[in-house]
Amino acid sequence: MIPAGVGPWYALGMIPRLLIFAALLLAGCRASPPTTSIESGDPPTIRVIVLGMIHSGHRTSEIYSLDRLRQTIRRIDPDFVLTEIPPDRFDGANRQFHETGIITESRVSRFPEYTDVMFQLADELGFTIIPCAGWTKAMSDDRNEKLKRWETERPDDTAEVNRAQEQAEATMAEEGDPDDPMFIHTERYDELVEQALEPYNRLFNDDLGAGGWDNINAAHYALISSALDDIVGSASKDTTVVITFGAWHKYWIKRALASRDDIELLDPKPFFSE
Repeated sequence: MIPAGVGPWYALGMIPRLLIFAALLLAGCRASPPTTSIESGDPPTIRVIVLGMIHSGHRTSEIYSLDRLRQTIRRIDPDFVLTEIPPDRFDGANRQFHETGIITESRVSRFPEYTDVMFQLADELGFTIIPCAGWTKAMSDDRNEKLKRWETERPDDTAEVNRAQEQAEATMAEEGDPDDPMFIHTERYDELVEQALEPYNRLFNDDLGAGGWDNINAAHYALISSALDDIVGSASKDTTVVITFGAWHKYWIKRALASRDDIELLDPKPFFSE
């Protein structure tokens, strides 16, 4: 049993710098006027909102549906959305969307928050999508093979990993609705997720290599941080950045972002208010 929200890895440093540069140029062409007083000498504010996704659950959840996500993104009205899409899969998905309106690229099509929401809203609202997922198929295949093999070779470790996840999920169900974005975007939710994944990370991270929990999140964050560096360095006005990854990745990303003093992290919950 693979813990929910465990994502894969993409080699560090391979995000095309030209892709980020082009994204920034496109964002600079938006029609909205600057919202900061550059004339006063004040630096632009870079607002960052980390949104936890439930992936296929958005199609079935009544409380965190695709419509609610769509409304939330419209309320935020971001300039950039940093996504759980690998850089080497983005161009193909983007081309498919603009040629046919349908995305079949395998790594992107599994995420309805992108196929049914973000690509459409990027055209509507004028924000730029930046792919920041650290993933390769080879890594994912290797991870899945090892986890399957360890069910028999390391049964005690596997049982501990599964038990921690099950206990955390049971506690989530007792304390709130695991699909509710007002619960997902709380410190308590993040605490339970970290508890759920502690054995998985402790027992398997090193042996999984690139596919380990800390390792994959470090790879994700390296791409996120690189994108933010470019955004901060090029901003001429107040800028809003949304980061969309699986909800179980959220605590790791937020913790890493907390070390930056050039961004302002915002609470997502007000943007979900009905």
